[in-house]
Amino acid sequence: MGSVRIDHAVVSGTFSLDGETHEVDNNIWVIGDDEECLVIDAPHDVDAIMDVVAGRQVKAIVLTHAHDDHSRMAPALRERVTAPIMLHPDDKPLWELTHTDTLWDVDLSDGQSIKIGGAAVKVLHTPGHAPGAVCLYVHDLDCVFTGDTLFQGGPGATGRSYSDADVIVDSIRSTLFRLPAETVVHTGHGDDTTIAAEMKTIG
Repeated sequence: MGSVRIDHAVVSGTFSLDGETHEVDNNIWVIGDDEECLVIDAPHDVDAIMDVVAGRQVKAIVLTHAHDDHSRMAPALRERVTAPIMLHPDDKPLWELTHTDTLWDVDLSDGQSIKIGGAAVKVLHTPGHAPGAVCLYVHDLDCVFTGDTLFQGGPGATGRSYSDADVIVDSIRSTLFRLPAETVVHTGHGDDTTIAAEMKTIG
């Protein structure tokens, strides 16, 4: 079996919302052991995601939010690996902008625990960047996957539809800043940071 680990890659593509399209690089995060794993978000390229999965059984595709650069490939990945897509239901309006003829499979909820390879992944609802944005905290690995809620240098963007600057800062302060200061932050785009470092940035 082996111990639970995190595997990572970066893939390039586009993000579209409010009539604008931008080139973006997204992190692919996969957490699991030698036999099974969770895929966190489904950006741009199914084959690139499958390279990180590396033959393991995918137990679920867990979406941090439904912006198209994070969710576009989720249905195709679901077909490839026969695993459920998990999304917070508050992100339905964003999901439907990209996926008009299919839904996700399982609703995420605040405080929910997803087990993988002997570790527990705790769902933290952190709205602001998107209404149904979640972060995924793994106590056993001292890390949190923040999607686009928290980056190295501060909060995620809130200048587009379905986002709110005051709400995202409140989510970060009231939820993420309660995690241990040494917690490593694995982001949806760009480099890792820590809770301690971003407490200094945001206050």
